[in-house]
Amino acid sequence: MSSTGIFISIMAALVVGAMSPGPSFVVVSRIAISRSRLDGFAAALGMGAGGVIFAVLALAGLTALLSQFQWLYVLLKIAGGAYLFYIAVNIWRGAAEPLEVSDEVNDRRAPMRSFMTALLTQLSNPKTIIVYASLFAALLPRTVPLDLIIALPFGVFAVEAGWYSIVALAFSARHPRRLYLHAKTWIDRTAGAVMGGLGLRLILSGLSTR
Repeated sequence: MSSTGIFISIMAALVVGAMSPGPSFVVVSRIAISRSRLDGFAAALGMGAGGVIFAVLALAGLTALLSQFQWLYVLLKIAGGAYLFYIAVNIWRGAAEPLEVSDEVNDRRAPMRSFMTALLTQLSNPKTIIVYASLFAALLPRTVPLDLIIALPFGVFAVEAGWYSIVALAFSARHPRRLYLHAKTWIDRTAGAVMGGLGLRLILSGLSTR
């Protein structure tokens, strides 16, 4: 298979993975709907940056290191789960607080906070690097051409940031915002419960492999 064919196959698989609901979707949609469209796009860029980091680590062979040192993988899973649970607690605690949303950016640091929140959420799940490594191992040739090494991080960023930009655009629209403000308490508590469940599942998965 040509480099172009391999690249398209990997990107197609990543698109399907990115569109699967998970903590990243919860974080980006909530940021977009409760803050501003610019914050939503900043969060999408954070997801793209996190994907690039995982892709580069997978290409660099970190997966082999994690498989050799099981305790390191367990530690990353528990730490990632704890971070997701921390976000869940904050969402739940702020569910009943009133909120005014606006597309005007009054705090120039807000998009950076949204970017970092999304980046850390993306990096909180070490299983993602296993997905990247599995795809790369299955589809890449034994000797990876230089053009693929260069193209893959850019492709990963385009897939992750592109999909979550669509999510941010959809959830920052007027009707989803109106719905959110009308039922903020229950939506936030549902999002907090989902996020907390994902975090606990990650922690328990790490503990069960010890």
